Amino acid sequence: MNRYETVFIVTPVLSDDQVAETVGKMKDFIKDNGGKLLHEENWGLRKLQYPIQKKSTGFYHLLEFEAPGEIVLPMEVTFKREERVIRWLTTRMDKHHMVYADKRRAKRAAESKA
Repeated sequence: MNRYETVFIVTPVLSDDQVAETVGKMKDFIKDNGGKLLHEENWGLRKLQYPIQKKSTGFYHLLEFEAPGEIVLPMEVTFKREERVIRWLTTRMDKHHMVYADKRRAKRAAESKA
């Protein structure tokens, strides 16, 4: 089982329910294909660096999960088929990436408590 991190951008013209439905669909895909969701972050509506499909903003979402390596290709196909997702990036986490992710999570938790 490898550890992966996926960041994807959902089109900004959707309602909150539609965004939640899209994120839920991706989480279900991971669980249905033998993966285990470890962490999820909703980064909210952010400005894009450059326009994508004539849109200058998008809803960012991060999913961190453990799964077998065979899940990545079908997941990429699912992203391509999903019209609501305009960009995505999946990376396999090495030990340094995992340490950084844990520190980032601890820092965000401390900021939210303060």
